Amino acid sequence: MKRTSTTIVMLALIALVVLFERGQLPGLVQAPSTSGTLARAYAQRWEDVQVQGEGRVVRVLTDDNDGSRHQRFILDVGGGQTVLVVHNIDLAPRIDALRSGDRVAFYGEYVWNERGGIIHWTHHDPAGRHVDGWLEHEGRRYQ
Repeated sequence: MKRTSTTIVMLALIALVVLFERGQLPGLVQAPSTSGTLARAYAQRWEDVQVQGEGRVVRVLTDDNDGSRHQRFILDVGGGQTVLVVHNIDLAPRIDALRSGDRVAFYGEYVWNERGGIIHWTHHDPAGRHVDGWLEHEGRRYQ
């Protein structure tokens, strides 16, 4: 009996690891390592995966004011990969002092695209149905 229980637990753990590696456990933070996680997310075309990390701002873009307003900027997250951050400024404060070269930490949802990916949901969810995200810049958290 004990051997059967151990086997079932081991098989369940193996299944969880496989799903984790494939990015098929929605809402789960894959790992805090920015370049490794995002490189894997890009290579495997992950979507809707919570990620945490940081990067260096390489370009500050104009705000997207069509519909919900979003502050947009491109982060170099290491390993030659960049991501577009789209931060909803109708739900969270904008980072007014953001400049190229600045470091920004993030916790949000990654969505694959051919340019490296997008990070969004970097704010709280007023409806409480999504994991709250955030950005950090110069010691201040924006959520």
